[in-house]
This record gives sequence, C-alpha cells and structure tokens, in this order.
Amino acid sequence: MIDSPSTDLRDGEIAVDQTRPADATVQFIGTIRTPFVTRDMCPRQGRLDGPDCRLELHPDWAPALKGITAFEHLDVLYWLHESRRDLVLQSPRGDGETTGTFALRSPVRPNPIGVSRVRLIRQEGNTLIVKGLDCLDETPLIDIKPELCAYTPQALRKDADEA
Repeated sequence: MIDSPSTDLRDGEIAVDQTRPADATVQFIGTIRTPFVTRDMCPRQGRLDGPDCRLELHPDWAPALKGITAFEHLDVLYWLHESRRDLVLQSPRGDGETTGTFALRSPVRPNPIGVSRVRLIRQEGNTLIVKGLDCLDETPLIDIKPELCAYTPQALRKDADEA
C-alpha cells in the first residue's frame, strides 16, 4: 500500500499500488448521454424524477432490446471512466475520517463500475430514454438488465431455484 503524502490524497486516505495485470476485459455496448458534463454537475445518486438521459447502444446490440419496454425500471451498469482506481480508504467529507472503499458508493473503486436503477421512459430504435442516472455525459455503457424484482425468468425452473 502507498500511504505517502500526495496532493491527490485527502487526509487519512490510502492508495494501493496498481501494477498487477488485468484479469478480464469488458465490452462496452454503447454510450450514455446525460446533461452532466462535469463531476460537479453530476448528482451523488440518480433520481427517478431526474432529467431525461439516453442509453445509446451500438447498432449491433439493437436486437438485444427486444422486449425491454415490458419493464418500467431497469438496472444500468456503466464504466466510471474518469474515476481513480487506487484508493482503499477514502475520506468522503475531506475531514480525515476514513471509510473503506467497499463500504461506500463512491465512484472511486478498483473496478469503477456504476449501477443505477432507472425508469424507462421510451425506446427510440437503439436508444433508451431513461430517468435516474448519476453519471457523466459520454460514460461507457456496460449492460442493461430488467429490475430484479420485476423480472421473472423465462427459462424452465430447476431444483436450485427452490433452495
């Protein structure tokens, strides 16, 4: 771990050395368009009555949207591309009091994956109009899933489903 003074660290924060090789790759399926062009403009948590945002899928993925309008709410996963990835202790208030990264919903994470529950407004071809995002404009889109509570698996049940 690195705990030497740095102008990038707040009092009490600790960063980790990130020289390990990558374990996996992620394929971005599109781009998220929001009105939030700077981190200061971006809300800490999305609101279901927030501004309209766009999930613009690459055309190859457009067929994967078939059936999506049956759901009122979606879970959207995205890559927080402007976040640092090395902090293990963070001082969210900047007062020296720290909390472990995994106990926070901070965008600063080893794998900066964001997740938001959004309200689906409408589909326009390979684009979904949603409300409830809390990410910067042009954030890479990782995945879209129906809200877990509203989703009923279409596959046949198996014994492990009853456990």
